[in-house]
Amino acid sequence: MKEYMPFINGKNSVSSTRKVIDDINPATGEVFAKVHLANAEDIEEAIRCAYTASKLWAKTTPREKEAVLLKAADIFENRTDEIRTILMRESGSVYAKAMFEIGLVADILRVAAGEARRVFGQTFTSNDPGVLSYSTRRPLGVIAGISPFNAPMILSTKKFAMAIAAGNAFVLKPSSHTPICGLIFGEIFKEAGLPDGVLNIIPCSSSDLGEIFQTDPRISMITLTGSTRVGKLVAASAAMNLKKCTVELGGKSPTIVLGDANVDYAVDTATFSIFLHQGQICMAGSRIIVEANIYDEFCEKFVAKVKTLKVGNPEDPSTIIGPLIEEAHCKFIDGLIDDAVSKGANLLSGREHEGCFYKPTVVSNVTAEMVIFHEEVFGPAVALIKARNLDHIIELANNSTYGLSSSIITDNLSAALRLSEEIESGMVHINGPTIQDEAHIPFGGVKESGMGREGGHFAIEEMTELKWVTVEAIGNRHYPF
Repeated sequence: MKEYMPFINGKNSVSSTRKVIDDINPATGEVFAKVHLANAEDIEEAIRCAYTASKLWAKTTPREKEAVLLKAADIFENRTDEIRTILMRESGSVYAKAMFEIGLVADILRVAAGEARRVFGQTFTSNDPGVLSYSTRRPLGVIAGISPFNAPMILSTKKFAMAIAAGNAFVLKPSSHTPICGLIFGEIFKEAGLPDGVLNIIPCSSSDLGEIFQTDPRISMITLTGSTRVGKLVAASAAMNLKKCTVELGGKSPTIVLGDANVDYAVDTATFSIFLHQGQICMAGSRIIVEANIYDEFCEKFVAKVKTLKVGNPEDPSTIIGPLIEEAHCKFIDGLIDDAVSKGANLLSGREHEGCFYKPTVVSNVTAEMVIFHEEVFGPAVALIKARNLDHIIELANNSTYGLSSSIITDNLSAALRLSEEIESGMVHINGPTIQDEAHIPFGGVKESGMGREGGHFAIEEMTELKWVTVEAIGNRHYPF
């Protein structure tokens, strides 16, 4: 059985005192691999090496950064079969989701390579004659990242690839559920020629890490994808230390179906939006708000489609619903369903589970008095909500502490544009699913869905700092004293 170790300063770090954990395949319950967790000494060494390496990496030419990132993308793609297996066995990704993740990671790496040449400043006109005034963007130094289990490779790469392109060194803590999905990048970037210490990967427990990222003065920024509860704690601690922080957090994204919509298309869009990766996606469309005149027709067709979704082995290409990351989450979903039904909702399908597998679940006639209306499910369960009209749709959609993604299905351009302006959401997709991502777009949310943006030059701006510079000839300026 293969064993994995922390990747520090360009090599796998070996220690006899480190805790070793079983990496469990959620589909089978079997041990997939052994992982050596980083201890306090490892974390200190990773930060020290990153801080040292950041000084030279900041001075590396764009051409050299670009070359490393492009080569890493090629190596990553060449290992597709191996990486697909890791994603399926470690994170429970079904075949199609694993292939999507691999494709987007390669794209992120190539977009980051291009951004290495696009770290732009500006020139300014000055009120003082003879003064050249301009700004530059400088790397921050060391950035620390914390990535989740649901799209572990995408959400790790988004962080470290753009940081590296901007001239920073990086320390990554991958999810304890999916450490190998993070550690594999150490091998890839070593082969791609990244200098030692620029990328360090430390699987460790949250208790061992503590607030080190927030308090260590050698770390200039933290970037995290995770729960809103954890994001708030990290952001608050970072703020106390005047440290930059971007957090991409939870969501309760609405799929909105207007009365003029093609119902069959709306059903397909809503199904994809909630059931991709078993609903374990922050953008998942876990609230479906349907205008009253087509509500019954939509419910009937939606439930019929949901009942056709195959649940089972994620390595079978025909499987749509794979396992949740851990069995304990099934009871949490049960509680949301039971609460809704006790308050008048109708269970149309699902609420059955075995092991980590939870059957796709649909609850209709959901109202704002039910917990499932507000609480992020992070599983294959969806709330159907009836809306009277456009004003009511806006009220329902915005009745949430979250504001990540949203989908609007309609042929009414005027209504779509109004909704796109008035819905409190960082991302709006008209006639597309709530789940969308590209390497170069400004990904992020509002309200308790987070702060900051990932992707392309938007990430570069987050991961650099502006410096204002003026140049003038000696004797050009005359002082009043």
